[in-house]
Amino acid sequence: MRYATLFLFFYLAACKEPEKPNTQDKAWSTDHSVSYQREVNEREQLKIGFYLDHHRELSMKMTSTGLRYQTIKPVPKGEVAQPGKTALAIVKISLLDGRICYETNAEFYEEIPIDHNDRESGLNEGLKLMRKGEKAKFILPSHLAHGLVGDLQKIPPLSILVLDVELIDLQ
Repeated sequence: MRYATLFLFFYLAACKEPEKPNTQDKAWSTDHSVSYQREVNEREQLKIGFYLDHHRELSMKMTSTGLRYQTIKPVPKGEVAQPGKTALAIVKISLLDGRICYETNAEFYEEIPIDHNDRESGLNEGLKLMRKGEKAKFILPSHLAHGLVGDLQKIPPLSILVLDVELIDLQ
């Protein structure tokens, strides 16, 4: 009888509904998202600063979105790139460590409808700072590039990109 009572006690205890975890402490909040994004941005700005410290030949300006840019070959009287135009460009995309991710084939130009494409938002922003015939270098923080997941091919998650762009023509 004693074993039967113990068995019944353990059986009932095992059938008890498990306690629900306190999800309130572990919930992902808006404040947590903002805090995380700030931390990511601060780390990326440090990495970009370190990159620029080691590339003293670059004297880049920064836009309000965080895009860094420098015109390498200026064309003061060239036509300005703007939304509604299609840029014919040569683009090389690399990581901060110099690894090339993508590069336009030298025999062809990329046709990039400005602001109406699925390219990096930082590329669209940078193109609008250029004139026909110019060459420029852009540094895109991850939020202007491929963000949290990368492109799932050659660009890793949270990657800062360096773009070398030559704007051949505007149509």
